[in-house]
Amino acid sequence: TLQGFHIGRIFAMANGRVPFDAKLAADDAEVLATVNRGILTGFIDGTDSGNTRAKPEIWRERAKFDAAAKKVMEDIAKLNAAAKTGNLDAIKAAVGTVGGACKACHDDFQKPQ
Repeated sequence: TLQGFHIGRIFAMANGRVPFDAKLAADDAEVLATVNRGILTGFIDGTDSGNTRAKPEIWRERAKFDAAAKKVMEDIAKLNAAAKTGNLDAIKAAVGTVGGACKACHDDFQKPQ
């Protein structure tokens, strides 16, 4: 939810649905970068039960999941760097890459709602 809120605002700015605010985009990207540094620790052994949208493939295909998560983290770090420049074109390029990485990971490792 937290990630979706912040990336959603950046997407909305990049797509022209809301006015571009360089400071807000940078703040949102910083939150994403901070939150996503811990993505791998959210899926440690023993977190595969209970009410979760996580697919069991996370634990069965751990190397594949870790690689996908690291790709998301790298792309968000690039988005964060782009957002710090205040350049909308750089943000647009970076946010598209993040969207693709997030979608790929969710397609493989997240149950649909």
